[in-house]
Amino acid sequence: MKKERSESIMFFKEQYQQIKDFAEDIYHHPELGYKEQRTKENVIRFLKEVNPDVEMEHFSTTGFKTTLGPEDGDTHIAFIAELDAVYAPSHMYADKETGAAHNCGHYTQVAIALAVYRYYVKTNASQNWKNRITFVFVPAEEYLDLAYRDGLIEQGTITHYGGKPEAMKLGVFDDIDLAVCVHAIGGEFDNRTVNVNCDLAGFLYKKYTFKGKATHAGFDPFSSKNAYSMSTVFNTAVGLMRQQLDEKEHVRINPIVMGSDMSTNVIPNEITVGTDLRTKTVDYLKEAAAKLDDAARGSAIALQGEVAAHTQMGYLPFIQDRYLSSFVQAVFKDFSEIDEIDDDSFISAAGDIGDLSYMIPCIQIGYSGFTGTIHGDDFIDVDPEFIYRIFPEFVAEVLENIDKNVDKEKLYKRSYSEYLSVINQIVD
Repeated sequence: MKKERSESIMFFKEQYQQIKDFAEDIYHHPELGYKEQRTKENVIRFLKEVNPDVEMEHFSTTGFKTTLGPEDGDTHIAFIAELDAVYAPSHMYADKETGAAHNCGHYTQVAIALAVYRYYVKTNASQNWKNRITFVFVPAEEYLDLAYRDGLIEQGTITHYGGKPEAMKLGVFDDIDLAVCVHAIGGEFDNRTVNVNCDLAGFLYKKYTFKGKATHAGFDPFSSKNAYSMSTVFNTAVGLMRQQLDEKEHVRINPIVMGSDMSTNVIPNEITVGTDLRTKTVDYLKEAAAKLDDAARGSAIALQGEVAAHTQMGYLPFIQDRYLSSFVQAVFKDFSEIDEIDDDSFISAAGDIGDLSYMIPCIQIGYSGFTGTIHGDDFIDVDPEFIYRIFPEFVAEVLENIDKNVDKEKLYKRSYSEYLSVINQIVD
């Protein structure tokens, strides 16, 4: 075992600079979801250089996957990397034309996946596996650039805003039994750290269009019905209702007034307020959405107006699979180059890994090595040796541990149609 570990350490050391350079190239060329063409081309070029016989299956504009291991394996494992960037035009390395910036760490995910893939191929490790491992490169994890995605939906190019739900619809995960993701941890750490069992919130998006009656603001404000005032009452109601929201659900609501062409000499007759709504559980997501709807209706009625509500599904809550996390914890115990493991936490961020986790058990292993605020203007990696050399080796060992020891009887499987049923219950 010690000999095997020393050989893997040497391999990851030797390829470190190559992997780091690849990651930095992606970092400086960010692309938004369903537009990651350059990123995709570079990843495919890398895979072909490592393995000229590589076979790939393409899906949903820029997504693709490739498989290693025996065809007759009992369990099929997915290792997922996300291709897209965030819209953050004020970031120091944002694309000047698109506003895209890699301030969520997805560029490191891609590099980590390639580091692990190259290790498996060049060392022939996959020849000894019991099961298959498929590397899935998924577009559009970030929930943004929605006008563009609306266009793709209208064209019939996609059905879902998120890349993983779209892949689910297309059957990409139909023959896969479990999935492993990795993700940058926000915040700074004194020691090299990984985390497991960090559950995420689910969210949906609400739009309320308040409708009133326009009149001249000076001559006849008396017969108006001020839509802007309705939205102000709604915002006040949301603030006052927060004490009625269950604290253990970690509810997050952030109303904003969306685009408006108001004039100071006309009483506004239409204002749209948008907000995301985040909760820990699906049941409470529906309950909190009903409270918001009531607040909007009451605010409109209070000023003799009307309101039209629109609900758009975001992502389901993500509950990490504790059984799969045990394989991570077991590897950590004997892995001397990582100092700490953060176990069993919750944050109100969200990801489409929550949707996939409804169908199959999933985990997302977090890793430190960054500074600045995740999704912020100053986010950047500061410990590349950990991110591109040490952590990929750790991930490779975790995947091998799962391959050797996973009990398929402890896994679950649901269908895409079952997933749709849950989504429709929330949105309707």
